[in-house]
Amino acid sequence: MRQAQAGWIAGAAAAALVAAGAITYAVASDGGSGVEPPAADSADAGFARDMAVHHQQAVEMSYIVRDRTEDEEVRRLAYDVAQTQANQRGMLLGWLDLWRLPKVSADPPMSWMGMGDAPAKGDGSLMPGMATDEELAKLGELNGKAAEVYFLKLMTEHHRGGIHMAEGCVSACTVDVEKQLAQGMVEAQQSEIDLMADMLAERGAKAR
Repeated sequence: MRQAQAGWIAGAAAAALVAAGAITYAVASDGGSGVEPPAADSADAGFARDMAVHHQQAVEMSYIVRDRTEDEEVRRLAYDVAQTQANQRGMLLGWLDLWRLPKVSADPPMSWMGMGDAPAKGDGSLMPGMATDEELAKLGELNGKAAEVYFLKLMTEHHRGGIHMAEGCVSACTVDVEKQLAQGMVEAQQSEIDLMADMLAERGAKAR
């Protein structure tokens, strides 16, 4: 059952990447909805900027754990997360280029969701679900089962934050293809959260 679930997630990720070219082409052709490109302070631009940063950390964590464990299941999950989110990050940054909008903003992260003044976790993390520098350093010091458990806990929290942000785009973004990508993130990351819950249980742990 678990192999089937992991296979479904990998298949869904592959399908999303195949669709990426068509989605990017649509945005390049007409802004994605037949209207003018979104403004720099729009939800569309804010989501693209913030999720690109959010995704980059997921890729970083995945590469860290890959070198800290020999467990094939964890390494396969880390590979899927890294590949999927790296490609989605490229799409998000590519859209900003196509819209001729800056990739960074003077506004605090999450301002497009009305959360710019709210701390992510109250401990120095940049956005909801993101790990702190201290947590990343700790992950890089662990090995074997300890690294697996810590990675699964961090990534579960990371996905929860990502889902929150993606749901915000589904509600507030105006570019149809970006809303479509955000909805796909919600579904895929929830599936991975369910998978990681099983993986944690097998290791005598649970998400925090």
